[in-house]
Amino acid sequence: MLRQRVDRPYRHTFAEAVEHPHACEARLADLRRAHEVEIAHRTHASCALGDLGHPEPPLAAGGIPENPETKRRLKNLMDVTGLTQTLASQSADLASREALLRVHPSAYLDAFEEASKGSGGELGLRVPFGHGGYEQAALSTGLACRAVADVMAGRVRNAYALSRPPGHHCLPDWPNGFCLLANIAVAIEAARSQQPDLKVAVLDWDVHHGNGTEAIYIDDPAVLTLSIHQERNYPLDSGDADTRGVDKSNINIPLPPGAGHATYMQVMERIVQPALERFKPDLIVVACGYDAAAIDPLSRMFATAQTFSAMTAAIKASAAELCDGRLVLVHEGGYSEVYVPFCGHATISTLADSTIEAPDPFEETFAKRQPRGKFAKFLATYVDDLAAFHAP
Repeated sequence: MLRQRVDRPYRHTFAEAVEHPHACEARLADLRRAHEVEIAHRTHASCALGDLGHPEPPLAAGGIPENPETKRRLKNLMDVTGLTQTLASQSADLASREALLRVHPSAYLDAFEEASKGSGGELGLRVPFGHGGYEQAALSTGLACRAVADVMAGRVRNAYALSRPPGHHCLPDWPNGFCLLANIAVAIEAARSQQPDLKVAVLDWDVHHGNGTEAIYIDDPAVLTLSIHQERNYPLDSGDADTRGVDKSNINIPLPPGAGHATYMQVMERIVQPALERFKPDLIVVACGYDAAAIDPLSRMFATAQTFSAMTAAIKASAAELCDGRLVLVHEGGYSEVYVPFCGHATISTLADSTIEAPDPFEETFAKRQPRGKFAKFLATYVDDLAAFHAP
């Protein structure tokens, strides 16, 4: 498992929720003067309108949903169960300028790096950063690059990059949705610089559409992109099934809100694995977000820790069959500070063939909340229709 040595959050240019409105207003004024940017106003600690427009519960770490807390708690849980000690944990260098330029134009990197030397700001949409944000993002990208490089070189069978900030929404010249650099795309291009004929499949099971990865590879038939996401969650204008790309190398799987474990597994069996079998990749990379989980504040889906474990087992089986097991998972979204640690632990334990478990305290409750009856039948028919649409 690759992880950052220092869990140092990039500072966010908006106010943390506080208990007293007057204190909140004073803090907002201080931040406005310090950063000279518009700051989202949070009126009360018990409820806030988040940066994506969703009503959100207060977060332990404060600020926007993308913060270090979910990753820190996942790592802590792995330490407590002993899973960390069974893994080859290491860090990585920052992604080099040369590596970043294979995906991102120099004008964007220059602007990002320059703003990062000061107090930060926001160059795109819903992705504020502070002093040192460029280095933080480049380290996150470097972890993805190291994971892919180690798997391709045969130093490890598979790898998980526990990194932040995420990357799957980032366009080459437009950061977006908490994503400052296209982590997975940069890692793929670094590998392709050594092996130009490399065929890569990217499976994105983050609940939000992987629009950045799609945009980068929509005209590249050597990279198969698949995105399983809640329909029209984020972004609002992408992710439709009929966006196919060159040689139908882009497969979008938009799911209705409320889809749960059975639907995700049906998607894996009916759409994802057959597509991988047809494509025959040399490497599989997963954009591994946990925000499709049942209590995530930025989604309305019903995946569980068992869902992520089962999807990991399925994609491992595909990798073993198709590309000698070469598989990399790169951490993306997931904003429930309570539940992400259990989803991540189940995923990494399955990836590592470990018998170490962290019992899911919500397993029985979430099992009872899964779709059933007419809605379950509707979801099954919905996936059947998507499978027929994406069939050759």
